[in-house]
Amino acid sequence: MLILAAGIGAALLVSLRLPYSPGNGEVFVDIPRGAGTRQIALMLKDAGVLRASWQFLLMRAIRPNAVLQAGEYRFAEPAGVWKVYERLARGDIFYYEVTIPEGSNLFDIGEILEEQGLLTAAEFRKAASKPDLIRDLAPDAPSLEGYLFPATYRMTRHTTAPELCKEMTDRFRRAWKELNGTAPVHETVTLASLVEKETAVPEERPVVASVFRNRLEGDMRLDCDPTTIYAALLDGRYRGTIYRSDLENRHSYNTYQHTGLPPGPIANPGFYSLQAALHPAGTDYLYFVAKSDGSGHVFTTNVDAHNRAVSEYRRGQQKGKASAPAAGTARGRKMGTD
Repeated sequence: MLILAAGIGAALLVSLRLPYSPGNGEVFVDIPRGAGTRQIALMLKDAGVLRASWQFLLMRAIRPNAVLQAGEYRFAEPAGVWKVYERLARGDIFYYEVTIPEGSNLFDIGEILEEQGLLTAAEFRKAASKPDLIRDLAPDAPSLEGYLFPATYRMTRHTTAPELCKEMTDRFRRAWKELNGTAPVHETVTLASLVEKETAVPEERPVVASVFRNRLEGDMRLDCDPTTIYAALLDGRYRGTIYRSDLENRHSYNTYQHTGLPPGPIANPGFYSLQAALHPAGTDYLYFVAKSDGSGHVFTTNVDAHNRAVSEYRRGQQKGKASAPAAGTARGRKMGTD
C-alpha cells in the first residue's frame, strides 16, 4: 500500500510538470481581482490552459502561501501546471506596448490608445485635460499637453487613463531633471512643442528654436502653422488642411492672430526638442521655409530673402519635387479655401 501510495503521489507530481497543449494556439486569461483558487482553476481549464482543474488545486495544496496575482495572462506555448502556477504567483502579466511618437498631441494619443483597444479617446482626453499632475511644475498649464512624455509604455487592459497620465508625466519629470533645466518650465515646454512640430531634422531644432526666440524678443507674431492647426483641433473644426478662416480665427492658440507664445504646448515634445528650447542656437534668423526637396528648411534674416525662399519652394511644388508642406513662418503652406 505504501509503495502504491508513493507511486500515485509521484505520478501526480510528474503530471504537474508535464506540458499540456490543447492545440488552441494563443490563449488569454484575465484573472479578476479577488478570484479564489477554485475560480482561477476553472477559468484556466475552460480556456484550455490546464487539462484538469484539480491539478491547480493540488498545486495550491503544495504551495499554499503563494499569492496568485490578478491580471491578463498570455499562454502561447505548452506548459505544465507547475509552470502556470508559478507564473500567476510571480504576476507574469501580459503587457501591451504602446509607442507614443514625439510630437503627438492629446488627440493623437487618444486615437492610438483607442485603436489598440486599451482606452477610448474620450477617456484619455478627459484625464489629460486635468493639469493637477504637473501643477507644481507649471501652475499655468491648461492641461497635461506637453508633459505626456513620448516613449514606449507598457499597459494592461486594466490600466486606467489617470494611471497612464501619471506614468507619462513621471517620465517627463525624469527627462526634465536630466536636462537640468533652469528656464521657466511652461514657457520652455511650449516653445519645445512648436519646435517639435516644425522640424523632424535633429540638427535643425536649435535653429528653429532660435527663430522663435528672436521673433519673441522682437515682439513679432510667431506665425506658426501648427498652432493654427491646434486651435482648430480644440474648436473641433480642423479639416486636414489650413483654411483662411483658420488663420483668421481669434483663438488664443493661433499665433497668426496673437503675439507671444500660445497659452500652452500644442504637442508633447521629445528630449531633443526640449533641449533645443533650453539652448537655442545663436542666430539672427527670423524666418524659415521648407526646402523644395523636403530635406529641411531654408533660414533667412529678412523678409525679402524669405520671400525668395518661399517662391523657390512653390516652384519646387509645381514641379512635383516637394515632399513636405511649408512650415512655420513660411506663408508657403498648402491652403484650402472657404
